[in-house]
Amino acid sequence: MKKVTILALDNAMSSSVMGTMDIFSQAGFTWNFIMGLPPKPYFEVEIVTQEGKPVTSFNNAEIHPHRAAESVNSTDLIIISSVSDFEPLAANKEAINWLKHHYSQGTTIGSICVGSFLLAETGLLDGKTATTHWGFVQEFQRRYPHIELRPRQLITDEGNLLCSGSCNSYIDLSVHLIERYCGSKVAVECSKTMIHDYARSSQAPYIVLQYKKDHGDSQILSVQKLIEEKYSDNFDPDIIAREHGMSRRTFERRFKKATEDTPVTYLQRVRVEAAKQLLETGHQTFDEIAYRVGYEDSNFFRKVFIKHTGLRPKEYKMKFQRVKRDVIPKNP
Repeated sequence: MKKVTILALDNAMSSSVMGTMDIFSQAGFTWNFIMGLPPKPYFEVEIVTQEGKPVTSFNNAEIHPHRAAESVNSTDLIIISSVSDFEPLAANKEAINWLKHHYSQGTTIGSICVGSFLLAETGLLDGKTATTHWGFVQEFQRRYPHIELRPRQLITDEGNLLCSGSCNSYIDLSVHLIERYCGSKVAVECSKTMIHDYARSSQAPYIVLQYKKDHGDSQILSVQKLIEEKYSDNFDPDIIAREHGMSRRTFERRFKKATEDTPVTYLQRVRVEAAKQLLETGHQTFDEIAYRVGYEDSNFFRKVFIKHTGLRPKEYKMKFQRVKRDVIPKNP
């Protein structure tokens, strides 16, 4: 049996602790029970805290550990819980040193959601890929410029170092690791028992555009405001550059430096965000939506939409449209 150690942190999202324990613990158990087979557990799972004392989760519930982290001599896998506040993580030197020690002993380490900030503090991710919750991408990039952040990915896997995106991605990370240790058959069985979409890979459909405006370039801020308010209008970079007293080359260079997007990409993202809102709330065809956000060629915009969301418009609408879901009526 593989040994799994879940590090519960103060202000943890409790599901990332208890849910992760449940998923690993039920592997080889729930499916076998349903199928009338003898149980065959694959993992020994325990929760640890730094001092072996309960920690208070985000929702003020206490999480009681099995023991203190320092008493763990060896383990195959450490999972870092998600937290609601990543600010204290940099000061958690004991946890940082504990993670580095076990990694040097060959332990695999995975982080859930913004638990990636603690893993990043170890320096182990420098020069490697990582992901985190889409809402904290800019802060992660600011703090850890030597890590190749891939925010669209739900999971990054560097062998012995793994990260997953949102809090609920604890399911995806757990199933991913169950597949590594037990094979795809067991991973699929776990997904079926949990009614979980197997092998999800992208956060893209869930990402909401965050406008980067803390760059201090007032002229570029003016252009951003213009794009966001009049995204459906004809966009001519030459005219905009001239109106702001710049050559087109200077404008595009400054815009990219400030926002990390080219002007055209920024416009596309704003238009896609507007289209997403219309798909979620309205009943217009995609051709109508494309025209409304500024595209006469809906086929071209469809490609742009897929590029930024990872879904075709119809798939996005089915996934997120705000309608009352069908339910099976009760027997009369």
